[in-house]
Amino acid sequence: MSPSAATELAHAPQVPAPPPRPLPAARSADGLLVSEAVYWTEYYLESDHHYEWNNGRLEEKPVSDYETFLVYAWFSELVRHFLRTHPCAQMVGLEMGFRLPLPSGTVIRKPDFGVVRNDNPQPLLPLDCSYHGVFDLCIEALSDQERSGIVRDTVTKKAEYAAGGVPEYYILHQNPAHQAFYTRTAAGFYTPIEPQAGVICSRVLPGLQFRPTDLARRPELEALRDDPVYAGFVLPGWRADRERAEAAAWQADAEARRADAETRRADAEAQAKREAVDRADAEARRADAEAQARQRLEDDLAALRARLDEGRMR
Repeated sequence: MSPSAATELAHAPQVPAPPPRPLPAARSADGLLVSEAVYWTEYYLESDHHYEWNNGRLEEKPVSDYETFLVYAWFSELVRHFLRTHPCAQMVGLEMGFRLPLPSGTVIRKPDFGVVRNDNPQPLLPLDCSYHGVFDLCIEALSDQERSGIVRDTVTKKAEYAAGGVPEYYILHQNPAHQAFYTRTAAGFYTPIEPQAGVICSRVLPGLQFRPTDLARRPELEALRDDPVYAGFVLPGWRADRERAEAAAWQADAEARRADAETRRADAEAQAKREAVDRADAEARRADAEAQARQRLEDDLAALRARLDEGRMR
């Protein structure tokens, strides 16, 4: 390039680059009629949208608000801690679905997370992308952005899970008024789990318990480990280590107190011995002084008798 061309290029007006064109948003297929086979092959693992399948029709899963997500995250962490301490079940998420053949038609649902007990007739296998049995516990984080989302979790899925044989169903939300915790009766219907002293106790996972009020508060784990409601399964290893450390510290303190007592007793005995020696020495000095005094008295008496005898002789 010649110098003049370079100079012209340097002084040429700078045209801003056009902004990058946004990619078109993936279009939702909510409501589309597809066969079950097409759902499994083309929509079940869809990444841009998460679909469930309701008797031939796609249903896009709605999104919950952030605070409801925090409630969900806190509760799922609580369940994870429980299952670490009591490994009686497996917990799954990642949009894993399960198939429910119902009298009204087949549905495929993806609970926000589910629990499969170890004694479930259908084990959850490591390479499963969908669960081939019926979850023992289903949890949904309620989306209240649209009425249809509320109805889906509180009415439709509630009826489906009960009819399909899911023993427990929990609905989580940042508003306590929208929270619900159900257990399935022998007749196949859900009934609310009645809190005992403000605590919900799971029947599917015996020992899992929580206060619904804590879903809003979401205390830190450090606070839960000393809470009698959660102490049985939240950080029990830490608590055992702390108890061992406290026991070791108490034992070390007891040993120090015992050693100090031994030292004080030895000092007292040595002091007593010194005082006994001093008393004996004082007694000896007193006896010696008394003996010397008697001797002087005897000597004086002898000298006096000698002088008297000498006087009589004269």
